[in-house]
Amino acid sequence: DLSGKNPLLKQLFGYLGDNVIIEPPLRVDYGTNTFIGSSTYMNFGCIILDCAKVTIGKNVLFGPNVQIFAATHPTDPAPRLDGKEYALPITIGDNVWIGGGAIILPGVTIGDHTTIGSGSVVTKNIPSGVVAVGNPCQVIKKVNIPSNP
Repeated sequence: DLSGKNPLLKQLFGYLGDNVIIEPPLRVDYGTNTFIGSSTYMNFGCIILDCAKVTIGKNVLFGPNVQIFAATHPTDPAPRLDGKEYALPITIGDNVWIGGGAIILPGVTIGDHTTIGSGSVVTKNIPSGVVAVGNPCQVIKKVNIPSNP
């Protein structure tokens, strides 16, 4: 019964579109920095570290255990030891499918109509209308974009 979930989710997120389904458990840092478009489905066990803005388009499908990490730390040990940390925004376009266990790293944009393969680690921007897989995630083919998405 989803009737009791969506009022709570609307309070948690910065924006929650209509017909969004999120299977528990879901873990977020803040929630208020995450904006989710309509008709999005998030399978079990997703994690969103939304220390910066996370924008998820409409009609996005998430497999189980997808991880979205806007939070990051300096790679230089000295500032990291001083407790420095920062975050970079993440944008996921419309009509995207992200396979189970994929990890989306800080600062990444994934274009519309794109599929990210299961287990992929997305370290850089991925364009619209492609299938991308692997670690690091790389484009392996282009797809036909529907004329009326």
